[in-house]
Amino acid sequence: MTERRRAAAIGTTVFFVVAPGVFAGLVPWLMTGYRFEEPIAGWLAMRVVGGVLIGAGLLVLVPAFARFALEGLGTPAPVAPTRHLVVGGPYRYVRNPMYIAVGSTIVGQALLFGQLGLLPYAAAFFAVVSAFVYLYEEPALRRQFGSEYETYRAAVPGWWPRLRPWSPR
Repeated sequence: MTERRRAAAIGTTVFFVVAPGVFAGLVPWLMTGYRFEEPIAGWLAMRVVGGVLIGAGLLVLVPAFARFALEGLGTPAPVAPTRHLVVGGPYRYVRNPMYIAVGSTIVGQALLFGQLGLLPYAAAFFAVVSAFVYLYEEPALRRQFGSEYETYRAAVPGWWPRLRPWSPR
């Protein structure tokens, strides 16, 4: 492993613990104590849906983060950006898989634990990250990667995944 890739892997791991760890782990725990509630009778089906959302979120989140170190040779943190535009793995389907995955885990926890107070938090999370994407992240990617990013942006939706993976040509 090259020194650049090793540094990217360490930085990405630290950012993984800090960002999703706080927004999808610490904050929901502080809000709910991860206590199971029964908001309405027959909540079992919603608990199953919640578990699926958490599992799906983690299945997308981990490889999306890994792509930054392996493919981009950088981190998702704005202070240590990638050298290459990350377009592989889950990024072939949607431009913002990490935000969607973190949001999925928050909604999943609301349903799994029956803690509906997490739903407004999930909505606020999506509002804040959407604003961050439109006001900071997309302009920064345009400046850094130019036409390569514009081609990717035109082909891959930001928030609703494609059915078939995009392939750069």
